[in-house]
Amino acid sequence: MARNKHPEETRNLIIDTAAQLFIERGYDHTSIQDIIDYLGGLSKGAIYHHFKSKEEIMTAVAEMLYSSSEAAMYRICSRTDLNGKEKLQELFVLSLSNPAQKDIFQAAPDMLKNPQLLITYFRDTVQQDAANMVYKVIEEGMKDGSIHTEYPRQLAEVMMLLGDIWLNPMVYHCGPEEMVEKVKFYGHLLKLLDLDIITEDMIRNIEEYARIYNNNENQKNKK
Repeated sequence: MARNKHPEETRNLIIDTAAQLFIERGYDHTSIQDIIDYLGGLSKGAIYHHFKSKEEIMTAVAEMLYSSSEAAMYRICSRTDLNGKEKLQELFVLSLSNPAQKDIFQAAPDMLKNPQLLITYFRDTVQQDAANMVYKVIEEGMKDGSIHTEYPRQLAEVMMLLGDIWLNPMVYHCGPEEMVEKVKFYGHLLKLLDLDIITEDMIRNIEEYARIYNNNENQKNKK
């Protein structure tokens, strides 16, 4: 077999094709064979050369969908016209208004049925993101006086744990109405810490994501 002279192009083709299928059919209803069939002759061995599993492909799809927002988040962190608390709110706004969120919830992997995805998601959000971004913003807020806490790292981790795990319908299954109540409670907790950063627009966004996920789940159950 001839050596693939463009491995990066092949990898990107796999990611793009998988993203389309995951969004159209849902992650749980898309197999590796489905991806192969849509790739026009690429072998299963070629896919496994780039990815060890369907979970790895989903992780790469999510990274691709979120790539533009990550750069925007770093731009927020580097702004000099915002204090730490304002930056924290802007990060939340950007995360929840990101169009990629709807695509992810259309793909709708059930994290409880895919423990490897859940572990990867937990590691990348609660541990990595909290350490690299939210924690630093909180420390900045402590210095400029806009955030008051004696436990900046713990606060960052709890914010990420609740925001990205507890408020994620792919992990904690719940309908839109229950999700609204959960977000309001999350906002209440943050207010107790003098972090009044949850807005009505954020609540509506999360409610919409819960609705998308539940609609997809209902359609799957009818099949």
